[in-house]
Amino acid sequence: MKVLITGGSGFLGTELVRQAVAAGHETIATFTTRQGHVPDVTWHALDLRDHERVEALVDDAGPCVVINTSSAHADWAVTAEGPARLAIATARRGRRFVHVSSDSVFSGAQVTYGEGNLPDPVTPYGAAKAAAETVIRLVHPDAVIARTSLIIGDRCSEHVRLVHDLASGVRDGMLFTDDIRCPVHVADLAAALLELASGDTHGVHHLAGADAVSRYELGVLVAKRDGLDASQLPSGRRADTALPGALDVRLDSRATQKGLHTTLRGARQFLTAQR
Repeated sequence: MKVLITGGSGFLGTELVRQAVAAGHETIATFTTRQGHVPDVTWHALDLRDHERVEALVDDAGPCVVINTSSAHADWAVTAEGPARLAIATARRGRRFVHVSSDSVFSGAQVTYGEGNLPDPVTPYGAAKAAAETVIRLVHPDAVIARTSLIIGDRCSEHVRLVHDLASGVRDGMLFTDDIRCPVHVADLAAALLELASGDTHGVHHLAGADAVSRYELGVLVAKRDGLDASQLPSGRRADTALPGALDVRLDSRATQKGLHTTLRGARQFLTAQR
């Protein structure tokens, strides 16, 4: 399979590129500012705001499938419009398209969300992700939209870095006891995305871990795995702050899990197993 991975130098993108190469796929990857270091990969600079460049790259690379891991937080031109450009380019050429979305498309009002729930974002980032989903479903009905949650791995993960910084006192802040998500290990997520890319399913799929944990509990698990003093982690309630965003969002991935060989482990499993 010839695969084009956009955002290939990011945290998820790097693991996805690594697994694609290891599986024997011909792999092309893109970066915005800094090329990745995975060998046996063809690298291209790509700005998703450049419609002509997006079209040209899909033409020149000739992939069977494009997997989009790119995101620029609340930057609408990249996070919302960029995936739309990729969806249009791949649909025109009959290419498979897999787009990584986020649990940020939900408000938390319902707490547990299946693939059939409609987005109701409450942050600019969530709105951008939801807009991308809407356009993709319109212009490329055969595309896969893969929603995920907090992505965990080594210290390249922003969530793991935060725990280390808080435990060592180099960063101010706290981990919330009432902010709940379903974290997923980056290796499990990448493997599941490659499975979806290789298959013939379409529509929305949830790829989150099996455990719903608070950010504080997640921090404690990371600290214990990495030999940090968990008692040094500051905690608090997000509801007591003015920070925007959903509190409790749990992606129900059971329907997607049934069709996967990859097991989407929960945080209590994958963080304990690595001690």
